[in-house]
Amino acid sequence: MKKGVKKFWKILYKIILIFLCITVGLVILYRWVNPPITPLMVIRCVEQKKEGKTIKLEKKWVSIEEISPYMVQAVVAAEDNKFTKHFGFDFDAIKYAIEYNKTHKRKIGGSTITQQVAKNVFLFPHRTWIRKAFEAYFTVLIEIFWSKERIMEVYLNVVELGDGIYGVEKAAQIYFGKPAKKLNRIEAATLAASLPNPRKWNPHTQHPRLYRRRDKILSLMNKIGPVELKRSR
Repeated sequence: MKKGVKKFWKILYKIILIFLCITVGLVILYRWVNPPITPLMVIRCVEQKKEGKTIKLEKKWVSIEEISPYMVQAVVAAEDNKFTKHFGFDFDAIKYAIEYNKTHKRKIGGSTITQQVAKNVFLFPHRTWIRKAFEAYFTVLIEIFWSKERIMEVYLNVVELGDGIYGVEKAAQIYFGKPAKKLNRIEAATLAASLPNPRKWNPHTQHPRLYRRRDKILSLMNKIGPVELKRSR
């Protein structure tokens, strides 16, 4: 019996050690290497195939220097206005989301940009407590090994911004006919406004909610001002 228990703990120890080596190693690798594809992109391609649609996967990676500062400002205003100050988690936003969801049918989240990067790059989007636990784990690793600038760069390059459209460079080209570097305040706010439901609300759909949310984001952008991202640690 004792031998069996000892063997179990030995195997468990090895599994945990392998898991830590793989996950920490991957996070460190992605500090410098751009993720070639994300789980969400794979899921969307599978969904398109099942629905009999042509597989659409449009993306183009650009550095943070090739993205308009207005775009950075817009997503911070829309998604995470404490982005430069927190260590991956905004507990005030989480608390507010919990209280809000108790009395509203339309649920909201309290995820930071770092948490969204953890989910988009390393995990599948299914809402379970297990996935949330892994999301928290990867969020901590990302904040330890990446700079805020790198977190923002990865986020803006992998975020879903339409049906089969990923990253602000490709979205800017498709919706506005220009590179992400030349996006103005209104265009950046419009893209940020689509983030809750980018396949339903985007500049091509011209959904009324998109423009109401855009106006709120523009107002928040005026309040928070330019966003200064620290260089890599």
